[in-house]
Amino acid sequence: MGVPGQTHEHRQRAPEEADLADPAFWRLPRAERLRAFAALRQLDAPVRFTPRSGRDAGRPFHALVTHADVKAASRRADVFASAPGVTTPEPARWAKAVFGNSMVNMDGAEHTGHRRIVSRAFTPRLLAAAEENIDRVAHRLVAQAVDRRADDFMRSAAARLPFEVICDLMGVPQRYRPEIEEQIDHASRYVGVRRQGLARLRLPGRGLRSLARMQMVMARLAHERRRRPTEDLISALVRADVDGQALTARQLGSFFSLLLVAGVETTRNAMAHGLALLAACPDQLALLESDFERYVGGAVDEMVRHSTPIIQFRRTVSAEHELGGRVFLPGDKVVLFYASANRDERVFADPDRFDVTRSPNPHLGYGGGGPHHCLGAHLARLEMTALFREIVTGPGGLRATGRPELVHSNFDNRVRSLPVSVASASCPR
Repeated sequence: MGVPGQTHEHRQRAPEEADLADPAFWRLPRAERLRAFAALRQLDAPVRFTPRSGRDAGRPFHALVTHADVKAASRRADVFASAPGVTTPEPARWAKAVFGNSMVNMDGAEHTGHRRIVSRAFTPRLLAAAEENIDRVAHRLVAQAVDRRADDFMRSAAARLPFEVICDLMGVPQRYRPEIEEQIDHASRYVGVRRQGLARLRLPGRGLRSLARMQMVMARLAHERRRRPTEDLISALVRADVDGQALTARQLGSFFSLLLVAGVETTRNAMAHGLALLAACPDQLALLESDFERYVGGAVDEMVRHSTPIIQFRRTVSAEHELGGRVFLPGDKVVLFYASANRDERVFADPDRFDVTRSPNPHLGYGGGGPHHCLGAHLARLEMTALFREIVTGPGGLRATGRPELVHSNFDNRVRSLPVSVASASCPR
């Protein structure tokens, strides 16, 4: 057992350019950030960083950057707790009281019960119908993008597919969708982003107000489905009862917000990065074109690993525990950096290379396992598979013409836009 808060004497200092608590670090080019993570992975133990500004100023955290450490912490939810919150900064208590606590911030029996209710609502019939619908929506969106000579992949397909699929799955009528889509954009726009210029003058709480408006819409829909249920997810959830437990109205609103915001944002970013990678690495695109069904599973996993849509989640230590050469004490904060774990040289040969044949590929793009493994991972894979089937095997020839325009965020690998037409670029590292 090591000494609390101490590490070995050698290789324990982080390089100066790798200050993960400094907002300036997250404005560096992505390649520079990945090199900094590579340097941190060579140290003997997780490094402690202390933010000097913002709501978390003076509150240190330890960075878990290796595949082994992130995976181990993910699977010990009894030690590395999601409560009080997995995002940085943590959600305010009053926000949880008003909007309900998100499932990603729950632990133990509360999380298990909530997840069980939600999982039971995803019936085989519902999932089968969703899979057929995904294929139809993907075909329609790619055909429209080609016919209209779309110039931005995000607006034409990547952002549209997961949003429409989730709305169809939930049973959201068309008349509500424009408002919900607008609120999703407002709710996620500044997550993990340091506001610059005029954006800093915006009234605070806009994201929360957007969540409130979105939940009001979903509350109306839940009320309608209780009175007149149909074959959709909202109807299944409002009627769900597992061992006498059902979701409250606030819990329903919180889950709908999670599904809409997280389910749309992460998948559309993975799709955009995936298309850019195929355009930039024509040898990998050629493999997909030669036998799509053979290679698509590996391609989707490699797109998720290489891009890692969610960069990090936070945990709070609940019991003394040694991990990665450091002893953590109750109350310590740790941050699981999936973006670093997915480039760990000990696990992935030539980790910066995009390789659709990579096998095995134990990436942590959907989490590191354990009780918080992404509930929507299967749906995301289906959506990506359907979209790239249309792109790669369809007659339109939709291709990225440049690199994605990224948003400087410490939370997700967000894409603002991606130019499309035909392929041309050098393979990114």
